[in-house]
Amino acid sequence: MVGLLKQERIALMGIIIAIIVGGIIGWLASLVMNRDASMGIFWNIVVGVVGSFIGRFIGGFFGIAPTLTSFNVPGLLVSFAGAVVLLLIMNLIQRGRVR
Repeated sequence: MVGLLKQERIALMGIIIAIIVGGIIGWLASLVMNRDASMGIFWNIVVGVVGSFIGRFIGGFFGIAPTLTSFNVPGLLVSFAGAVVLLLIMNLIQRGRVR
């Protein structure tokens, strides 16, 4: 890391923050959907990060698509909603019903 430029360090920090926040969002969504016992930290991160993209896509239809470069409450709420939608879809595929 000694030779990294400032922009590369900022990009790396953004990835680390996205993983941490994605893990928290995915964990909260799994608690809401009663899937916490069946998911580990890795899948919580995946659900949180993928849910963020789903939430941003759905939020764009309602005019509440936050930017990826800013960290704000609407962005967290949209990410959480996207993670819940992702878990709803996963429940429908795995079990044929929404829990």
